[in-house]
Amino acid sequence: MLLQQQGSRVEVARPQVFSGRMEEVSTFVNAACLYIRMKMMEEAAATQVVWVLSYVQGGIAEAWKDNLLDELAKGESEVESAEQLFAKIRDNFGEILEEERKIEQLRTIEQGGRTCDEYVQEFKKIARESGYERRPLIEEFKRGLNGAIRRKLAEAEELPTTIGEWQERAVRLNRNQRQSRAEERVLGKNVACTGGNAQSREGGSYRGRGGQITWRTGGRYRGEGGGNMFNRGGAQMGPRRDPNAMDVDRGRGGDRTCYVCGKWGHMAKNC
Repeated sequence: MLLQQQGSRVEVARPQVFSGRMEEVSTFVNAACLYIRMKMMEEAAATQVVWVLSYVQGGIAEAWKDNLLDELAKGESEVESAEQLFAKIRDNFGEILEEERKIEQLRTIEQGGRTCDEYVQEFKKIARESGYERRPLIEEFKRGLNGAIRRKLAEAEELPTTIGEWQERAVRLNRNQRQSRAEERVLGKNVACTGGNAQSREGGSYRGRGGQITWRTGGRYRGEGGGNMFNRGGAQMGPRRDPNAMDVDRGRGGDRTCYVCGKWGHMAKNC
């Protein structure tokens, strides 16, 4: 029986057009029932019936609607309320073996690549009309879960005892797993960036306060534009001299101190 909801200002989706297809029956009836409950309870029963029939269009349902409207006009129809109309729609378009079909779906449904939230919602929808309850329902729910989640739940110190508890714990565990994987991806990127910076110092360049410094593994550090040289400890090694300057210095009569080894009179080219 429809429950009255007075003065509702809540927006409610209207039902989709019903063409008589068997898989549309439950969705159409539920949507139409919800809309009447929230928006049309103050309307007359006959108005509610006609409103529902206005969404019955196309396919075999079109001819069925025309016949029913003709019966209503002649006062020959037994349909006097929306509840009776919904029952008639189920009788004429619903599957006779609906429970058996739901049982088959319940026995084959699996989580797969979906989240537990998505799996739980579909499982609940199928279970409502399957006739399953208590332990058989729990076993079917566990069977459809992904193996990793099912094992985690089975290893808990206190196992869930109702289907609601199983579904709640499965959803919470799956959310925690997804959050953990997201954090690991972020941490992994940070580690990769840090490692890359460390490796770059083994060979490449670095711009510091003294300008661009270029180096190679095991070699010396060279300042920008061929300037000062630095060892691995960062100590300045003095400017690089032109090789031709050695011969010039050697021929001069001035200071004969070798700029390579520091000895007086020593030839730089023999150093």
